Amino acid sequence: MSCCTTLAPPEQSPGQLDRRTALAGLAGAITLAGRAHAQGLTRLRLAFCGQLLCVVPYEVTRARGHFRAEGLEVELVYTRGGNQAMQALVGGAVDYAGTSFDVALQAFANGAPIRRFASTGRLPLFALASAPGRAATIRDIAALDGRTIGISALGNADHVLALFLMKRAGLDPARARFAALGTNLYEALRRGQVDAAMVQEPALTLVQEAGGHVIFNAMDIADATRLLGGAFEFMGVSVRAPERDRRLDEMRRLARALAAGLRDTRRIPVEEVVAALPRELVAGGDWGRLGVILERYRESLYPDEVRIDPEAAARVARAQREAGVLTRDADLAVLLDRAVLEG
Repeated sequence: MSCCTTLAPPEQSPGQLDRRTALAGLAGAITLAGRAHAQGLTRLRLAFCGQLLCVVPYEVTRARGHFRAEGLEVELVYTRGGNQAMQALVGGAVDYAGTSFDVALQAFANGAPIRRFASTGRLPLFALASAPGRAATIRDIAALDGRTIGISALGNADHVLALFLMKRAGLDPARARFAALGTNLYEALRRGQVDAAMVQEPALTLVQEAGGHVIFNAMDIADATRLLGGAFEFMGVSVRAPERDRRLDEMRRLARALAAGLRDTRRIPVEEVVAALPRELVAGGDWGRLGVILERYRESLYPDEVRIDPEAAARVARAQREAGVLTRDADLAVLLDRAVLEG
């Protein structure tokens, strides 16, 4: 399952790195390693889903110097989605992976030797909205009975969340038609080719401006509490389980750096948050709109600390089981290595 749609540059293929990592090649890696060694820094590579709102705390942590303050030289490795980041971790290409919890949960259930030890996002980056032409008749989840719903792909996190919401509302998801639209959700929804869709930002804002109705916004903690019961574990960092003990000090330093970055993401002027982001990540260069979006959601999306909320993780597991996606046993007490941050 992929965690989300990304805004990585289109010429990159899955698993390629961003301008800080990918094209540098071996010579660049040797240069970085040499520089880190000369400065007494521990060099590591952290891959993560390159969707814009997932990226924010990591880039803020880097830009504000929190990695270096903990003695770390961190390469931020952009991938097309959480699956690619997890594959890079399991395959040994990177030291850590930042993915949505659904990706980590599926990987672990399928035998991947990983441990999740830090959280950087507590809500999914989706909202369920009706098409502008259906806004008057589709006002709540109950009105989705028998409707066509746009999603990124079958089995993705947005699809699972839609299934979970429908079941909780007493609907039979089999009566709905799910249209897998990839990254073209906004246009299909705006034109009324689907009745409703699971969209991200800035598509949600654009749909609202076009007259669409927001049925459920998972990016808002009040809405998430109303329909999901509270936080719904999303972005976080995993490590390979066999390396956990020898990396323990490093993991704690990484977590402290990210915690400082999360606090900054929530509190510093939003203009400074936007300035920390790579220019190529913002489609069309609409920095003003991005600032408005971040100001609206940053306190809901990003936790104030990196300790994992086990109840938020359990909600994701329950949603996957009810949606029929999680079919194998996954012991959260093993996957969630909360002891890392208790020492």
